[in-house]
Amino acid sequence: MSRQSPFGHPFLLGFDEIEQALDRVAKATSDGYPPYNIERLARANNVPERLRITLAVAGFTREQLEVTLEENQLVIRGRQVDDKTRHFLHRGIAARQFQRAFLLADGMEVLGADLSNGLLSIDLARPEAERIVRKISIATTDDA
Repeated sequence: MSRQSPFGHPFLLGFDEIEQALDRVAKATSDGYPPYNIERLARANNVPERLRITLAVAGFTREQLEVTLEENQLVIRGRQVDDKTRHFLHRGIAARQFQRAFLLADGMEVLGADLSNGLLSIDLARPEAERIVRKISIATTDDA
């Protein structure tokens, strides 16, 4: 039995990339680490509306974190190396690695990243949609 796509409607033309992106997101598996928030920051003064992704990365230094933009995908990676010189009597904080990816809409701009108090914040600018109305002329062809 095949899955019926919501983008298969005849009035929705050219949405193939969105359908592929949704399929990719649905197949992505995540262990939930590190936890994160996504918040909307309202327009203020001359600053456009923004989105902020905040990840809880306690124990990671700036050098152990990497934020990259790969096509339309924001990828955050964390790599901690296990220090073999230390002898633990109890080890409740493991050295871990993670990768978390966010698929961004066309036009989204990464403004910057900040690490403070174990929280990595990444600000994104949401582009303003331009309202364009264009009149299309209708050509007449006579078959007679």
